[in-house]
Amino acid sequence: MSENLGAICDEFYVSTRLFLKLDMAMERETVLHFFDRLRKEYPDLCRFRRREDGCLVLEGDRESDTGRRWIRLDPPSLRFGHYGPPDLGTVKRFTDLVLEQAPYHLTFSELDYDHMDVAYGFDLEYRGNHDLLLAETVWRDHPLASFLCADRAARVIDAQPYMGIALTSECDLQAYLEVKSRTHTYEVRSDEYEPQPLSVFLTARQYWGAESPGSLVEVAHTLFDVADELAADQVVPSLVNPLAAAIASRS
Repeated sequence: MSENLGAICDEFYVSTRLFLKLDMAMERETVLHFFDRLRKEYPDLCRFRRREDGCLVLEGDRESDTGRRWIRLDPPSLRFGHYGPPDLGTVKRFTDLVLEQAPYHLTFSELDYDHMDVAYGFDLEYRGNHDLLLAETVWRDHPLASFLCADRAARVIDAQPYMGIALTSECDLQAYLEVKSRTHTYEVRSDEYEPQPLSVFLTARQYWGAESPGSLVEVAHTLFDVADELAADQVVPSLVNPLAAAIASRS
């Protein structure tokens, strides 16, 4: 299952986010050395820019058979990811390289780590009311359907589920599931819709506490294992596949 996640949706992508307790210095020489080291392994990382909010982004210049990689540095976090990867092994190799090099080049310390996320994103393109689709697919047999689908409900304008669970009694290892609608109220009023992705996000999260959960690479591997298992056992069969089938039936 984990090697075929891209086949069940219009676009599959993975992002990893490391959040820090103290802001990074973001010095010119430090950042350039870090990015140059990554480019030795991945020459396609050739677009470098500073965004209006001050964060620095290095990304692939084009789509390829291996998808598009990106890295973002802003003072409180290191973020990177992969759009359209051919398999999760490709994502994990890129993740390992970034997390092996980051402490050395950016002078990270375990004392500074707050938490790390590994997020899987599934995009399903749909031209219609995303929230109505969610109401009729996700909430149909739920007690809340009596609210969303009641006679007095002229239109469904928000039915986005968001939920989280702790996977340990200490609550340091967590998982979150979110569905993001992109339907605007204007579209609902006018009944004119543009094709937009309905997104399902699965996030595995590890907090640092009194005891170390391991190196950055070890923590990332744990989070990938959690995300793989939840995606295969619950998220894909219970949410992504039913939504994809519902969209196909409306096409």
